[in-house]
Amino acid sequence: MTRRPRTGSFSRTVGNYSFGRVDVDGRTYTSDIIVYPDGRVDDSWWRKLGHGLCMDDITGLVDAGPEIIIAGTGSPGLMVPDDGLAEELSAKGIGFEVLPTAEAVARYNALCTEKRVGACLHLTC
Repeated sequence: MTRRPRTGSFSRTVGNYSFGRVDVDGRTYTSDIIVYPDGRVDDSWWRKLGHGLCMDDITGLVDAGPEIIIAGTGSPGLMVPDDGLAEELSAKGIGFEVLPTAEAVARYNALCTEKRVGACLHLTC
């Protein structure tokens, strides 16, 4: 796989997460989101199986060429990645971290200025 070079800083600041809402660069979102490495935010993200997470749910994010994807699994962490998803991403040269959303937001912010990071954040349960 050819890795896209990092061109400029496109990082977003993700913060002020609370159950059902998150702020990205001052804009509040109340639905699950994907934050792409180039700074785009998709606020119409929906998964095939509700509280499951599979490769088909994040194809666009994978295609954007992140070095790492941070998955926020909700406040209590009920969204669960499919068995084998981490391995599929690893085979594509993409790191994958799964954390409750509050921790995922903190982790994203810690990495986003250093790496091409993407995030998929489940905002509720």
